[in-house]
Amino acid sequence: MNVFQELMTYYSQNYSYVWTEFYRHFLMAGYGVLFAAVVAIPLGIFIAKRAKLSAVVFTITNVVQTIPALAMLAMLMLVLGLGTNTVVLALFFYSLLPILRNTYSGIRSVDEALLESGTAMGMTKRQILFMVQLPLSLSVILAGLRTALVISIGITAIGTFIGSGGLGDIIVRGTNATDGTAIILAGAIPTALMAIIVDALMGFLEKALSPEKRLKQAEGTQAGHPV
Repeated sequence: MNVFQELMTYYSQNYSYVWTEFYRHFLMAGYGVLFAAVVAIPLGIFIAKRAKLSAVVFTITNVVQTIPALAMLAMLMLVLGLGTNTVVLALFFYSLLPILRNTYSGIRSVDEALLESGTAMGMTKRQILFMVQLPLSLSVILAGLRTALVISIGITAIGTFIGSGGLGDIIVRGTNATDGTAIILAGAIPTALMAIIVDALMGFLEKALSPEKRLKQAEGTQAGHPV
């Protein structure tokens, strides 16, 4: 029996188990990025106009990003113990930098003339933020979320070493088997597919919400409905 046949046999016999671990894997990655976004997006907006503070914040997040994943998990495990919470917290730390950096860059990239125009029209700082800066920087922020999600999906597989479950469990089972190539692939293929699908979906959203795309749509709507 070749590897492909063994792989199909494994999926047919363990479909429910593979799906459960796939779902668990995705949730851990998703929660880690979600919690990081809740912190990093407001923080990125806050430091966008504060050069000295932004340098300190980026220094800290850069240091966190350089810590190897296994080392991070080992350190957090000493505090939180084994399980999914430790992995989610590690993913939170690893997701901070890409989301923070892109939020900062997106807010900073908004043309100053637009901000001055908003102020001249009597808009408050809050209105300028939500009606001008965030809409124009949304695609850049989504690019940071996209990067964080893809990174998190890969790191989550390592979480199996501290008992978090996920598709990494299947891969490790394969490495421990005498002839476990098919089992390794049974875990590795869904992990890769998850990263590819998430990257493609986030890339589509990023392009769809880009200022250039929305401007073309608005021009097309106006052309189709002349006054």
